[in-house]
Amino acid sequence: MLRDDLQKTLKESMLNKDTQTVSAVRLIIAGMKEKDVEARGKGLEKASDEDLMAMMQNMIKQRNDSIKMYVDGNRQDLADKELSEIKVIERFLPKQMSDAEIEDVVKAIIASTGAASMKDMGKVMGALKAQYVGKLDFGKANIVVKNCLSGN
Repeated sequence: MLRDDLQKTLKESMLNKDTQTVSAVRLIIAGMKEKDVEARGKGLEKASDEDLMAMMQNMIKQRNDSIKMYVDGNRQDLADKELSEIKVIERFLPKQMSDAEIEDVVKAIIASTGAASMKDMGKVMGALKAQYVGKLDFGKANIVVKNCLSGN
């Protein structure tokens, strides 16, 4: 489904001469092909949608880091380009959880795994990644998990 959506969007944006969308979708497709090669090395036919969503979340994180550097370097034009790529990438990800939803999910995972201290952080993050790839920002979740496990 995700692969079909990417190809369809690429074709439509090429017909509409939407160069920003074409560029961003081509970057996603290139990343997808890399993930497929990686999956074949593990004996799979192709990368799963969860792997692709995780890759796209990573792409968004990289662009957010770049935006911060461009703004600090007084290069708003480049920051705007990165922001437009983020908007295109986000079109292919499920709706992201709000901060309150992330906190609720983290508390539920902590309760279900029996996590009690910072030593259990890996267990909690692993459970989150297994269930919520593409649906939440793991950077935010990481902070919430630390706060919950440290008693804050």
